[in-house]
Amino acid sequence: MHILLIHQAFASLDEPGGTRHHELARFFASKGHKVTVIASPISYLTGRSRDEHVHWISRENLDERVTILRVYTYPALHKSFVHRIFSFLSFMVSSFIIGLSVKDVDIVWGTSPPIFQGLTASLLATIKRVPFIFEVRDLWPAFAVAVGVLKNPFLIRASEWLERFLYHSAENIIVNSPGFISHVTEHGGLSITLIPNGADPAMFDPSNRGLRFRKQYHLENKFIVLYAGAHGLSNDLGNILKAANLLRKQPNIIFILVGDGKEKPHLVQKADEMRLPNILFLPPISKREIPEILAAADACIATLKPIEMYKTVYPNKVFDYMAAGRPVILAIDGVIKEIIEEANAGIPVPPGNPSSIANAVMQLNKDPNKATEMGIHGRQIIEARFSREKLAEEFLQVINSLV
Repeated sequence: MHILLIHQAFASLDEPGGTRHHELARFFASKGHKVTVIASPISYLTGRSRDEHVHWISRENLDERVTILRVYTYPALHKSFVHRIFSFLSFMVSSFIIGLSVKDVDIVWGTSPPIFQGLTASLLATIKRVPFIFEVRDLWPAFAVAVGVLKNPFLIRASEWLERFLYHSAENIIVNSPGFISHVTEHGGLSITLIPNGADPAMFDPSNRGLRFRKQYHLENKFIVLYAGAHGLSNDLGNILKAANLLRKQPNIIFILVGDGKEKPHLVQKADEMRLPNILFLPPISKREIPEILAAADACIATLKPIEMYKTVYPNKVFDYMAAGRPVILAIDGVIKEIIEEANAGIPVPPGNPSSIANAVMQLNKDPNKATEMGIHGRQIIEARFSREKLAEEFLQVINSLV
């Protein structure tokens, strides 16, 4: 079977960003299937190009069964919202043109966000007369409207029309969170399958304490609270700075923020203005490097703005934190909070509340046995229910049922 994936933000293990699709593609290839990925050369996380110049097309092979075609994308992804839309539309057009030349395809797999590439996948599936499977990883445009980045009434109506069209045209809709199901159903989705986010337990060793990383940054005796991921408007990282300010007189506690995004320069400037002695910003790292830095953490933190729509999400980073055996300080309400509470894998706190974050950090700092126990519980639920290999097998079953 030949699977064609249209995914602007596709990231390999040696790149920063989410690698769910890289891991799925490698799993499908291990089962004897061929996967062609059409992706952008512009990093969705950093906004930077992989190469000095953005070419019309470049080709790389992960192995003999997985091919990645990087196609032209307007490079100013993070410059402004308008430039971001231009980037999405340019990829939609170039991926469609290149997709026409990919032969002997059995199924086309589109994923959102950005939602525009879903239209490319739908059109290619129609032209090639093969099934179209649509994966929903983000309720766009609903999230964009809720956070205030999409305000134009015409664009909102057009985006909602596109959303309904894609839901209606897909033979199957894959959602990565149970919180998405009601929204997708209400907007025209018919055949819906839940295949949640997860993690690969084999990538992480909970017994590793990250001594090399600690020594590199002279953090041998510190209690490390780690955030790893996007530094965007939705991530509400200003509250981590405020929590750090509340704990500035605790000399053994340090907050480390790893990653990149539009808000990072502002956050760095704000931390400098506050003269925070307990904040360390690090650049984005590849998925291959994530296990070592998570190993150095004593606790990990995930936060989103206190917006009703965000109660529906299953953030990737939370599953990696649990797979690494680290307790989670979770400033997100909703379905992911239910997982943390069910597993006793961390401390949920109200979103948008820096003092609650600071209190949770102090609890774990004072009771390392409790922190270790929560980390073990998180690892156990990943192995039992959210293992990447198990979820990839479920995904492949859906594809096989359509082809």
